[in-house]
Amino acid sequence: MSKNYYETLGLNKGASKDEIKKAFRKLAHEHHPDKKGGNDAKFKEVSEAYSVLSDDAKRSQYDQFGSAGPNMGGGGGFDPGNMNWGGFDFNGFQNGQGMEFDLGDIFGDFFGGGGGRKKQKRGSDINVDVRLTFRESVFGTDKKVTINKTSSCTHCRGRGGEPGTEYATCGTCNGKGSVRDVKRTILGSISTTKTCENCDGKGTVPKQKCKTCHGSGVTRKTEDLEFRIPAGIEDGEVLRLSGAGEAVSGGSTGDLYIRVHVERHPVFRKKGRDLEMDLHIKLSEAILGATRKVSFLDGDVDLEIPAGIEFNQILRVKSRGVATEGSRERGSLLIHTKIDIPKKVSKDLKKVIEELKNLGS
Repeated sequence: MSKNYYETLGLNKGASKDEIKKAFRKLAHEHHPDKKGGNDAKFKEVSEAYSVLSDDAKRSQYDQFGSAGPNMGGGGGFDPGNMNWGGFDFNGFQNGQGMEFDLGDIFGDFFGGGGGRKKQKRGSDINVDVRLTFRESVFGTDKKVTINKTSSCTHCRGRGGEPGTEYATCGTCNGKGSVRDVKRTILGSISTTKTCENCDGKGTVPKQKCKTCHGSGVTRKTEDLEFRIPAGIEDGEVLRLSGAGEAVSGGSTGDLYIRVHVERHPVFRKKGRDLEMDLHIKLSEAILGATRKVSFLDGDVDLEIPAGIEFNQILRVKSRGVATEGSRERGSLLIHTKIDIPKKVSKDLKKVIEELKNLGS
């Protein structure tokens, strides 16, 4: 029975080589028998389809004669060892008979790291929450957090040996810092490289271990970390301090992530680089105009209210908005006028309003 290799990979007949490779990579990850939920039969199907469509000559024959044509895998003689893996680096694979090969990046996550490539250890990241006042978020501020974390040992400077001690070549990895591990699978013997646990990838071991960290190169301690909150930061933003996370022996230090929570202000609101506020004025001030003293975040200002101002009209005060880190320029303060209408009106005021009404008509 003829097989539709394009359909197996979920492609159209005119698919490019990159599309074929990408489709195979995805399906191989999904159906690999050594992966939880994998499907051996499906994996063989997509492998067979890829072996044909990735080879120009075989693909040309398949397009003319189908899977029953010469040199196709449809006759039941599919041999993974004859596949054109097109950059997947499955060197030495032959019929699954125990030949050793290195996996490329396609199956790296199945077997603890890409074949032949040493993955550097990395410490864990740390997440903290910091609360800011509204004013601090507008102008920026310096903050400090106290964290109990794993840090590089200060006594041995992370080397794991007593100061002045000699270091010998690691007997486990012979100074390479990594060891080769071979696993037998359905595909054959799979070789991977991992960091040597005896020397943590350093290739050497101290003759006398550090008395403080007992040779691990790291210790757990409480640290005070200071950092700058930039001006204009928004609620929910996250700052990253590179290398301020957990340390790990033989690897790089993780990062510190700081999530900012900004308290609400009873008067002011942020709108990008501008600040907004509502200002309640009397009806008489709206009609005749007035001068009002308004308190801002950084001082008071005498605000001129023009005569005849309307409800919710915006008065702009420049350079009284949100500061920008590293810049002298600031946004504006946008003042929304709210005219308070009196609930009780005197006879004299009624008379004046009636006269204004008549003038308006």
